[in-house]
Amino acid sequence: MGKLIIFSAPSGSGKSTLINYLLAQPLNLAFSISATSRPPRGTERNGVEYFFLSPEEFRQRVANDEFLEYEEVYQDRFYGTLKTQVEKQLDEGQNVVFDVDVVGGCNIKQYYGARALSLFIQPPSIDELRRRLVNRGTDAPKVIEARVAKAEYELSFAPRFDHIIINDDLEKAKAEALSIIKEFLQQ
Repeated sequence: MGKLIIFSAPSGSGKSTLINYLLAQPLNLAFSISATSRPPRGTERNGVEYFFLSPEEFRQRVANDEFLEYEEVYQDRFYGTLKTQVEKQLDEGQNVVFDVDVVGGCNIKQYYGARALSLFIQPPSIDELRRRLVNRGTDAPKVIEARVAKAEYELSFAPRFDHIIINDDLEKAKAEALSIIKEFLQQ
């Protein structure tokens, strides 16, 4: 029976970089396949990158309490984690990795308790976070400021996670995350 590893962080904290590093380690980690109401992009396939549902189907599954967590990001644009998919992956012995917002992370941790490890990836400072977002070159200044404002809110959730990893040095953050996860999986 697998375990759950939850990652939450403000945009620009390096969470995706850390997750990709950890997925490449011999830890039997498997990424949680989320559901979304957006259409597939490019070569995305149903059941591989996401489960693609219509907004109506998504709402019906919410009403049926089929999600561990979900969020309506924009009007009719939902993302969420189906309980049945997580249970299927756990039953297959996979250790399931989640990349979710802070509220979703807290909800999954509450649902699974000690079977789940929750990690909050924190930037060294808000100023450094802003610098990283600017250097990415992918967002307009208005979007960056919205992300920074959201990050300040998200940082208030950090104490609710099992561990806080401050990503001021990527190699150090990778080693710290790997050590924490290895210890958790051996329990």
